[in-house]
Amino acid sequence: MSSAVSSTSSPPQPPPLRSLPGSHGWPVVGPMWDKLNYFWFQGPVEFYKKGIEKNKSTVFRTNVPPSFPLFVSVNPKVVALLDTTSYSHMFDPEIADKRDTLLGDFMPSLGYTGGQRTVPYLDTEETKHTQIKRFGLDILKRGSKLWVSELQINLEEMWSTVEAEVSAKGSANFVNPLKQNMFKFINKSCLGADVSKSPDIAKSGMSYIDRWFFLMVFPTININIVQPLEEIFLHSFAYPPFLVRGGYNKLIDFIKTEAREVVQRGMTEYGLTEEETVHNLFFMFYFNCLEGFNLLLPDILGRLFTDKTGLQDRLRAEARQNGGPDLTFDAVKQMPNIRSLVWETLRFKPPVPTQYSRARKDFRLSSHDASFEIKKGELLCGYLPLVMRDPVIFNDPDTFQPDRFVGEKGTELLKYLYWSNGPETGDPTATNKQCMGKDYVTLSASMLVAYLLRRYDSISGDFTTITALDVAK
Repeated sequence: MSSAVSSTSSPPQPPPLRSLPGSHGWPVVGPMWDKLNYFWFQGPVEFYKKGIEKNKSTVFRTNVPPSFPLFVSVNPKVVALLDTTSYSHMFDPEIADKRDTLLGDFMPSLGYTGGQRTVPYLDTEETKHTQIKRFGLDILKRGSKLWVSELQINLEEMWSTVEAEVSAKGSANFVNPLKQNMFKFINKSCLGADVSKSPDIAKSGMSYIDRWFFLMVFPTININIVQPLEEIFLHSFAYPPFLVRGGYNKLIDFIKTEAREVVQRGMTEYGLTEEETVHNLFFMFYFNCLEGFNLLLPDILGRLFTDKTGLQDRLRAEARQNGGPDLTFDAVKQMPNIRSLVWETLRFKPPVPTQYSRARKDFRLSSHDASFEIKKGELLCGYLPLVMRDPVIFNDPDTFQPDRFVGEKGTELLKYLYWSNGPETGDPTATNKQCMGKDYVTLSASMLVAYLLRRYDSISGDFTTITALDVAK
């Protein structure tokens, strides 16, 4: 009897302890060589895959950019986490410190954010993080009353314009109109700001945000232009914020004027100063929300438009048969195949591919098959395009399967979908770092797909262009 009780109550044994493999190489030479492989000779995916093969481990030491020659204050040394088990340690606030780690050890000039350490740079132990995130969650809750109706208004306006252009010219780019309409939509539904009140913002606001975003993050991203030009001009130094200050300040002034009610609420109800409020609103809703949509939505539509397996027909039947006559969040929750398409796109190409945190204390980190000693202060780096292709969790992980998350087994996989800085089954709170709008993102993307499939009997195109539209009879 005692033996049986003992066998059922024993806790699972941790995987065996192993010395942490990998190397940072010689000073200067090691980081520079890794940077060239990361950006030029291999690209990020192959860089990390070769690291796994070389070290026979999904956890290993390496270097990530930016680094030498002009980033002398940036320490490129990281511990790469490339499976779902090791990566999940990043969500534990007791061991993961997120202070100033948005882009690794590289911290863009505060001139890009009006001198403010905005909420993505704050750790959960900082009081200001709790204040700002509660404020953001409250904005989304209040904005939910307008979210669906404003989204539908903007979709109607956009696709009527695209239809007319396809009819007149035979094709139409949908990416730029989509970005412009999402800009209007986010401003109105979240900030209560009407971009039509400012002709300059209505015309150029989105381009101001794009320039600000890319100049700030250029040293850390691979954009696949001609080498060595990319390496020389984008990855060798940080661009100064004065290059985008004009457009940034115009947007800040727009927020102060047209989103005044929201700004006042941040000050009176959440104890923020005006400067803390407006610069965090910019980062939360233009960087996190808007740029996230701009990266995700064209990829979802491109998958839908280029599929040759009958995906459009299957999803169109679901969109028209399920959810009732009105498209709402509750309606798309009854469309499991459309939601699965969105989730699989997020698994395959997450909008934010790399996440970082710093070890808050010494601890033992586990992968699927080994444990490793991590020292306080070490920088942890998770590369999501490989984490979410973990072959231990996902069957045929390198194949895009739009129905992967359908059914009981598919739903079980959602706890390993980490695109939002937390599992898809988790909830954002003021005390964690999970994306506060994660559910709005997936449901809104699902609404876009359902809207198009109800509106059109067929759509032809690719990831940027519509070439034919057959309006539903």
